[in-house]
Amino acid sequence: MNERNWSLGNESIERLLLKLSAPATVGMVVMGLYNVADTIFVGRALGPESVQGIAGISICFPIMMLIMAVSLAIGIGGASIISRRLGAEDHRSAERTFGNVVSIGLVLSILVTVLGSIYVVPVLRIFGATETILPYAFDYLSIILMGTIFVIFAQSANNVVRAEGNAKVAMMTMLLSAGLNIVLDPIFIFGLDMGIRGAAIATVIAQLVGALYLIRYFLSGDSTLSLRPLDMIPDLAIVKEIMAIGAAPFSRNASGSALVVILNNILAVYGGDVSIAVYGIFNRLFMFTLMPIVGLVQGMQPILGFNYGAHNLDRVKETLRISVGVSTVISLGGFILLFFFPSQLFSLFTTDRELIESGAAATRIMALAMPLIGFQFVGGSMYQALGKARPSLILSLARQMFLLPLVLVLPGYFGLMGIWIAFPLSDTLAFALTVYMFMREYRRFQQQAVQKDVGRSV
Repeated sequence: MNERNWSLGNESIERLLLKLSAPATVGMVVMGLYNVADTIFVGRALGPESVQGIAGISICFPIMMLIMAVSLAIGIGGASIISRRLGAEDHRSAERTFGNVVSIGLVLSILVTVLGSIYVVPVLRIFGATETILPYAFDYLSIILMGTIFVIFAQSANNVVRAEGNAKVAMMTMLLSAGLNIVLDPIFIFGLDMGIRGAAIATVIAQLVGALYLIRYFLSGDSTLSLRPLDMIPDLAIVKEIMAIGAAPFSRNASGSALVVILNNILAVYGGDVSIAVYGIFNRLFMFTLMPIVGLVQGMQPILGFNYGAHNLDRVKETLRISVGVSTVISLGGFILLFFFPSQLFSLFTTDRELIESGAAATRIMALAMPLIGFQFVGGSMYQALGKARPSLILSLARQMFLLPLVLVLPGYFGLMGIWIAFPLSDTLAFALTVYMFMREYRRFQQQAVQKDVGRSV
């Protein structure tokens, strides 16, 4: 057993969780900062047209979420298998899984790029682009699609890196890509006067560099996994398991994307371009405040998967207890930031007073249930790490499952306000479902641990 695998099974949970989640958290925060900075630069560059520019990026966001959904499905599905195979000391099976992760990613990225480029305008119209927003959305998305292969490879491979316990490399990939993007944005947007197209070009270049960094890592021999050409030949059993586990993160992001499409179209009716821009900015701020939780659960998953595979249930329970506490503190901090300082945050993106005032009022409502979200992340990620596809899928879809009917019904009674109210209501309902399922699984761990102790004493 190598040092990384020994650490997953023996090092203190507090220290191990910090070691694995801190790099992931730093990387995710920088990634979140890039998403925020990208929109800030575009808003500032376009001046009087900032509403349409920000709304254009917001229209493209669900398409980018779909691309992310594909990469997370492959990466998280593969990582869950790899961490459990390493825990069971089946190294060869872990390497075959890695090869399948790479080949699936290549095929799907080519498919997304080709179809997306052909149908870019009709897709943007379906996704809610008005005539005033469409030119900005087209300029941005037509370039972003060219980087799909880099995004899918980097995101899926980064999950594999975490599965083998090398969180620092995963962090460096995100730091390199997001940091370069932040540096290139002002150069292309302002220095070369390319506006929203410059933001897209900077993003694609940064994604390419991140992918090249990971390729170098796997070819250097630093990874515990080797990539052999024969392992890239699809293995039907492995592909099915990857897709079954990856269905949960895919469904969460894909349904989130579909929800944004519906929201954009409803917002166009009840609030116009300004409301679409409001939601676009809120979404970026919301995601940024939750990035530390994403980093936490990324560090949590290989610990859970490895120890569950090794039948170390006491370590599984301890990991969950700590993760729930830390995630709740983080989500409470995000609530304080968004609820008490929304005007200041919106002022970073634009000088348009209507956008700032509308955004501040809407954000205070949408953020009301944020303290409950950390627990939801841990609950859904727990099932992913354990390889339990169905409950993971249910919890991944919970928020969207409750939010969709609410945003369809409430505006008919409360207008635009009904859309904003739907967010805290759905978060509260999703939290209640997560508590029920989480506690049921946690009690199962306790029962299995007791049975294991009894078996040892006999």
